[in-house]
Amino acid sequence: MSVPASSNRPSAALRFALYALMLLLAAMFVFPFLFMITASLRTNDAIFAHAGSIQAFLPTGPLTTANYSYVFGGGNVLHFFLNSVLITALTVGMGLVVNSLAAFSLARLEWRGRETVAALLVILLVIPFEAISVPLMLLVAHLPGIGLVAGKLVLTRSWLNTLYVQILPFVANAFSIYLFFQFFRGIPKDFDEAAYIDGATPLQVYVHVIVPSSKPVFATVSILQGLAMWNQYLWPVITVPGESARPLMVGMQQFFGHTTEWGNVMAYATIITIPVLIAFVVFQRWFVRSVIGSGVKG
Repeated sequence: MSVPASSNRPSAALRFALYALMLLLAAMFVFPFLFMITASLRTNDAIFAHAGSIQAFLPTGPLTTANYSYVFGGGNVLHFFLNSVLITALTVGMGLVVNSLAAFSLARLEWRGRETVAALLVILLVIPFEAISVPLMLLVAHLPGIGLVAGKLVLTRSWLNTLYVQILPFVANAFSIYLFFQFFRGIPKDFDEAAYIDGATPLQVYVHVIVPSSKPVFATVSILQGLAMWNQYLWPVITVPGESARPLMVGMQQFFGHTTEWGNVMAYATIITIPVLIAFVVFQRWFVRSVIGSGVKG
């Protein structure tokens, strides 16, 4: 005797409970964000006056942009912000090319030792960055580089206190290569073979066949690697002692030492958060498609 399809559907009470739970979880994530935005537009007195009511999360009453003017008007916050944008954009941009080409070689080309390299790639995934940060710092501290002194480019004996020490070591990323590798393996090889029959080279196959078919994984890697670089704190702290190449996340500690106004603190936190949200909104359609398809299931 077959079971009617309708008997597998959850009851109305269960659906109501699930919706209530989802709303509760959504509120737990959204309300702190609303409080941060609202507090950044209020004076310190207004923040504490509304702290015990629902108005703490709603932009009601007198609002002001004085906190943002204070953040950008004093210190080097704008300079730190531009450093973070430059570091994140260059690392993600170069990382997309380098990591996707490495994954293309592993997933679509035949060469001796490919399986060994793929196995080493998986091993690299489980090594935390904290375990290699000190040896890596000792390495870059003795590498010759280029620095800017009195407006002139000069040769230096170290990468410390530069922008590229925060970019070059993170362009190649094992997790990004693994995501590309997983996605590229799911593309039918008939596409490659048809292109090779027409006389295409491996690089032409990568550019004209693989890349146009892989927008979801490119968006996923952009978001994940961009988020990691934007929030990076440990590495800049140990390699960038000066202010010229300091990113926004490290500058936060310096800024918080100069003010006790919660409105200023919330304005700084909003400035850190908004670029990440914009990036996610722009790429979220491909990001969700990649997660559902194959990208992040490994």
